[in-house]
Amino acid sequence: MAADRTDAAGTRGGRPRHLDLDGLLADRATKVLVCCGSGGVGKTTTAAALALRAAEMGRRVVVLTIDPARRLAQSLGLEELDNEPRTVPGALRREAGDTGEGELQAMMLDMRRTFDEMVAGHTTPDRAQAIFDNPFYQTISTSFSGTQEYMAMEKLGQLTATGAWDLIIVDTPPSRSALDFLDAPQRLSSFLDGRMIRLLSAPARAGGRGLRKIVGSTFNLFAKAVSTILGGQLLADASAFVQAFDTLFGGFQERADKTYQLLRAPGTSFVVVASPEPDALREASYFVERLSSERMPLAGLVLNRTHPVHATLSGARAREGAETLEASQNDRVELRSAPSPGSEMAAAVLRLHADRVETAERERRVLGRFTRAHPGVPIIDVPAMATDVHDLDGLREIGRRLAS
Repeated sequence: MAADRTDAAGTRGGRPRHLDLDGLLADRATKVLVCCGSGGVGKTTTAAALALRAAEMGRRVVVLTIDPARRLAQSLGLEELDNEPRTVPGALRREAGDTGEGELQAMMLDMRRTFDEMVAGHTTPDRAQAIFDNPFYQTISTSFSGTQEYMAMEKLGQLTATGAWDLIIVDTPPSRSALDFLDAPQRLSSFLDGRMIRLLSAPARAGGRGLRKIVGSTFNLFAKAVSTILGGQLLADASAFVQAFDTLFGGFQERADKTYQLLRAPGTSFVVVASPEPDALREASYFVERLSSERMPLAGLVLNRTHPVHATLSGARAREGAETLEASQNDRVELRSAPSPGSEMAAAVLRLHADRVETAERERRVLGRFTRAHPGVPIIDVPAMATDVHDLDGLREIGRRLAS
């Protein structure tokens, strides 16, 4: 059964509903799963663990990461990932319930190569080469704000079009703001369709002689003003790039719209990933609101690196007990009696427990602000691991925690 969506989810007894990720992965109607959230909350690990778990459930999966730290490759046991999907060796460890039909491939976005592929696929070889050689293109294809996020969506569209996988999992870019992933296509296409770009391409677009004369005089005034700011060579490079790129302008907005439709499609689900910290949950809240306003399907929230308390002893009682034991130890020292190693250890354990209770209570308070604002969002807590995840067994353990 597929996981509840936010428009149908509710709460029970004041507690958020459980996010059923296993149900989401097993549902063959789920075609695209997007893991999103602010940087440093565990999106890459979550995406890899979900991909591995889905493959072991019999799905043909490809996971796309945009993480420049290359942590996904390391955790999957690969030396490196590139712009083409490659099979993850040893990913399908046959266990009870495995169908034997699963497959796991992984790749890491190469932003420049994806941009080059898009250009080459929509123009002639000569014009494509002219674009590749242009210094302005070399800058915009690697460092323009939003290019990485736009190319992530472009690659998602390419992977979907092949039909080679029945589940695509996307690890979104490690942006400062989680909203960058949704905003990037409009930002880049607006730039390429903007007034400055239209002026740069005006001489090439002018048709008749009279029109060329009018446009030419306008462009000359524009060029004189801009060249004093940007420099003549940069302006010349930009103008040459725009004129060579002119036939692709309309395609940017069209492709952005097409990808947006894919993100709204019934087979797509978003999983928002956060840690139990105020900034991360604030970003998660913004993203949930944005997904709702864009009518994009939200599966729920993965709350990573939580610190649950498994004992019933309160923090105050634990701290009181530690103080009593420490006072007893001090009395023994004053009486010149040998200290009790067991008491020292018990006091230390009690203080650790008290600190853990305080951490858990703080995390509940922070999460409470999110759940009050979004009571219909299903949530799964993922307890923190004792060590960093760096191999397939670690990813399997994360997958089990995601499904618990």
